[in-house]
Amino acid sequence: MPRRSRKYSEARGSYDRMERQSPKDALGQVKEMAYARFDESVEVATHLGVDPRKADQVVRGTVVLPNGTGKEVRVLAICQGDREDEAREAGADFIGVDYVEKIKEGWLGFDVCVATPDLMRMVGPLGRILGPRGLMPTPKAGTVTPDVARAIQEIKAGKIEYRVDKTGNLHAPIGRVSFEVERLEENLNAFMSSVLRARPSAAKGTYVKSVTVASTMGPGVPVDPNSFSRSA
Repeated sequence: MPRRSRKYSEARGSYDRMERQSPKDALGQVKEMAYARFDESVEVATHLGVDPRKADQVVRGTVVLPNGTGKEVRVLAICQGDREDEAREAGADFIGVDYVEKIKEGWLGFDVCVATPDLMRMVGPLGRILGPRGLMPTPKAGTVTPDVARAIQEIKAGKIEYRVDKTGNLHAPIGRVSFEVERLEENLNAFMSSVLRARPSAAKGTYVKSVTVASTMGPGVPVDPNSFSRSA
């Protein structure tokens, strides 16, 4: 287990780690405990009562955070013709089919890739490179679409993708420490609402078992999962 810093230990000892707080109080605690010299990300970790080994219990989805993530997202748009102009107007950072070859050569200077369906025959072989890095465009994530402009605008506005891991956990960014508590709370509520709507019909018993929020360098603060039952 890695050795924690003195500041981390002091922060962890400043609150009751067993008490499940309201979203607002927990996020306020996260902001108070942030000690890094940079604007840390604020993230949420959720443990779900599902068995991801079963296909009918995989939880995945997308959500547009109302206040964005605070991170500048670099978008690659693989498209042709008029859609290149649409992508440019929507704010794409890299545009065109030439980037397919650049990726094969090792270039990965983007955060999200959007592609039109007709070009997936070119993009498909990139799966072995992009797939393991979570960069492969997919219809379920809305990144394979003829409406590249809308996809890019949503991504730039704060759209994130989430998927449960093999242990039943979800992790997602919901902003920065510099965000006001109210903005972080709005983002957290939006994320949890999406997760609740994504509940598989095959999931039995308690669905949301735990919710924890934390900054990049700080300890996690437990949130009362029942706080979100009215947000769905």
